[in-house]
Amino acid sequence: MAERRSPLAMVILSLLAEEPMHAYGMQQKIKGRRKDEVVNVAQRNSVYQAIERLVRDGYVQVRHTARDSGRPERTVYELTETGRDTQTAWLRSMLATPAREFPEFPAALAFIAILDPDDAREQLEKRAEILQSRLDQYADGLQRSQEMGLPRLFVVEDEYAHAVTTAELGFVRTMIKDLADGELTWNREWLAEIAAKFEGAPA
Repeated sequence: MAERRSPLAMVILSLLAEEPMHAYGMQQKIKGRRKDEVVNVAQRNSVYQAIERLVRDGYVQVRHTARDSGRPERTVYELTETGRDTQTAWLRSMLATPAREFPEFPAALAFIAILDPDDAREQLEKRAEILQSRLDQYADGLQRSQEMGLPRLFVVEDEYAHAVTTAELGFVRTMIKDLADGELTWNREWLAEIAAKFEGAPA
């Protein structure tokens, strides 16, 4: 059976592990529990498309079709035994093994020398402002959760996001300072010299 693991697929299997439900109910729970912060459901049909793949792979099956008064007909889905085993296996793997991901920021850092140092610093200053705003939002959310008495178990992903954002902001601010101080800098002549020195060297 083809491996079609994704964060959204794992969330759908986890929701169905709680109880059978229809796609709209899944969307509402994802948003109501703020899990749209950790899985991409920006596209309206993303949940429906993920469910279709899970059905094709044998992890999910149709339980029945329901029609509430005044509402369109809705298909209720449930986990298969294979789906239940797969959900557990995916969750264990996703917790234990760091994924090899390719986010944009490291790729941009790898080619930052295309910009001049002042331009690079300006863009990083913009990023720092956005990161600080996100950090404030995470902190506010965690504070509200604590005030509501929500158990920590249900906000650990927010704790992780806060920690990762804190680390990234620290890194970006260090780069901004080093660029401003001239400790990190470059120019075309220096880049050409480095290229000549290292790119022709044997591996």
